[in-house]
Amino acid sequence: MAKGGARSRSGPAPDPSALRRERDGDEWRKLPAAGRGGRPPAWPLTTATKRERAVWNRLWKKPQAVVWEEEGQQDVVAIYVRRFCEAEVRMSPTNLSTLVRQMADSLGLTTPGLRANRWTIVTEEQQKAPARTSSSSRAKLTVVKDA
Repeated sequence: MAKGGARSRSGPAPDPSALRRERDGDEWRKLPAAGRGGRPPAWPLTTATKRERAVWNRLWKKPQAVVWEEEGQQDVVAIYVRRFCEAEVRMSPTNLSTLVRQMADSLGLTTPGLRANRWTIVTEEQQKAPARTSSSSRAKLTVVKDA
């Protein structure tokens, strides 16, 4: 069952540094700040425009592209690129811009989208940092006896 209220964004946003995360079993996915290496996948839709190709190539270098590739999200990213390029045109419908923002959130391209997906972008040094030794805040407390 989904957590939260009546709407998908109700309640406070997830916080990667919150103590409760250890109890939930929810681990945040660490994405490499260097981004995804290699060539972008083949464009899956009908022939791409020059602008769509440029946006496509740029997006597949982002850290989020690591997850997109693992989950086979090429079609979703391509549709986002197509709608993004359509929304750039002057006098494009407002609802198109709303759709683009929603898609950007679901793909983790915005700060709220990163939080909702429980993704965090970390440097190579942060990935190699040792994990905390204590798994709970209770273990950090010490007992003080009356004198």
